[in-house]
Amino acid sequence: MMVDLLIRNARVINEGRIFEADVQVTRGRIDKIASSIEGVRARRQIDAQGQWLMPGMIDDQVHFREPGAPHKGTLASESRAAVAGGITSFMDMPNTDPATLTLEALVDKKRRAAAGARANYGFHFGVSRDNLDTIAALDPREVAGVKVFMGASTGNMLVDDPVVLERLFSDCPTILLAHCEHTPSILANEARWRAEHGDEIPACAHPLIRDVDACYRSSSLAVAMARRLGTRLHVLHLTSARELALFASGAVCDKRITAEVCLHHLLFDDRDYAQLGHLIKCNPSIKSRSDRDALRLALAGDVIDVIGTDHAPHTLADKQRPYAQAPSGLPLVQHALPAALQLVAEGVLSLPKMVEKTSHAVARLFGIRDRGFVREGYWADLVLVEALQTPRAVTDDAVLAHCGWTPLQHHAFDHAVRTTLVSGQLAWHQGQVQADCQGLALEFDR
Repeated sequence: MMVDLLIRNARVINEGRIFEADVQVTRGRIDKIASSIEGVRARRQIDAQGQWLMPGMIDDQVHFREPGAPHKGTLASESRAAVAGGITSFMDMPNTDPATLTLEALVDKKRRAAAGARANYGFHFGVSRDNLDTIAALDPREVAGVKVFMGASTGNMLVDDPVVLERLFSDCPTILLAHCEHTPSILANEARWRAEHGDEIPACAHPLIRDVDACYRSSSLAVAMARRLGTRLHVLHLTSARELALFASGAVCDKRITAEVCLHHLLFDDRDYAQLGHLIKCNPSIKSRSDRDALRLALAGDVIDVIGTDHAPHTLADKQRPYAQAPSGLPLVQHALPAALQLVAEGVLSLPKMVEKTSHAVARLFGIRDRGFVREGYWADLVLVEALQTPRAVTDDAVLAHCGWTPLQHHAFDHAVRTTLVSGQLAWHQGQVQADCQGLALEFDR
């Protein structure tokens, strides 16, 4: 018997268990998991002795900037960085240029991804004040989710009209993702800082301008509306301890209202603005150490359901502009799993819990077909990770994202991604992106 790939001597992390196994892959899928697989020939073998084998991370929130901003990133460039970071599937946000507000724009993004994405892909559909009829008629299987910016967006993608929101929360045919910030509060805070500092607002003011109250006022409104109307709501990038009271602990499959936390809100706190400045400027803002620690506890206690990156690359030159002009967003996908594993190294999460938050729960939350688990019959979206004897420092010169920089350049990680398989194909191996790997469109069981 000839198979495509045989991984031997792996230490598998899956569904709460850690066990030794060989894993066999044929035609892109896992067709056998056993303590020892003998009597087969394989076109390729990988000896995973001493390495962990886990499902690849599914990133529910990225901004890969295509179409519209190729100087910042493309689906090809950013997915290359993603597979190096152990991400096997991503879901891209709709605030591109043009925005994903029409079916034509959605088809165009899928066409672009089919031509160049190294990881598997799905796309969120955007909300404006005038496309609610299109959203109500969406086929839930054609989109990853529907994204509403209840604050912090441009053009007509900022949706804060109560009448529009009421209809959206009532009629959305699939999972509704919300960016929650109260724009009037933010504008009032910024005006006070501008009155004192003019154009020289310091970076450390960002969590005071986009503060806890601005987040809570919007997220509490979203949660209350979802409870009243029965909306399947997913609140993105929680940043504050106060917001956590809005969410319940429990298994993701038992919830109608779920929450995400992003890596940068788990790794950084407001003391880091002094060194990193606008490099860590993001919306919602990175807040206090006590907020960061509360997010970590909520993640471990299943109040927060999944980890994302919100990868959002900007040029370094743009990031060095004054506060009002410096764009918000951080490039993070290349170091996603090593960063998440640092939470394991620090005792914040167990290894199975980390896999749950980066893979299993994301697959369940979005109804992704045959991905997110190490199971026979499932697509072979797999990552081999090695624990390093000496922590490895992150440097800008190895960054694969098109922007060429990372806010993590002062961090050192205890784990490294050695191999990433995307739909059974080698995507990252021996320190190199594999040029012939092509991601597939995610399928949703809804």
